[in-house]
Amino acid sequence: LKVVADKTGSLIATSARFGALLSGASMEIVETLTKFGEKIGLAFQIVDDVLDATADSQTLGKTAGKDAANDKPTYVTLMGLDYAQQQAKELQEIAMSSLDGFGNQAQALKDLALLVVNRGK
Repeated sequence: LKVVADKTGSLIATSARFGALLSGASMEIVETLTKFGEKIGLAFQIVDDVLDATADSQTLGKTAGKDAANDKPTYVTLMGLDYAQQQAKELQEIAMSSLDGFGNQAQALKDLALLVVNRGK
């Protein structure tokens, strides 16, 4: 399993991988679902960074602007808001397209990918 830099991304990627392994899926399917998890996990983190920079505390359910106040490097502070938003969307598209071979069986995962990137909107 490739290392995903953040805790949330790692949890999502590991969950996707273990779900496939526990179901007895082929290694090809395991790898496909791992890739999905890695991409959507990173997209989740980027969107989290965007929301921290743009949303209010009530919307977030936690203190907004906390990362900036702590001088924490984020996708937004390192690459800019527009790039971060574009990157999250691209990761969402890659994650969703990795599921194309599953047809309608992967609709719940595709819906999850849409939710992850569109949350807060």
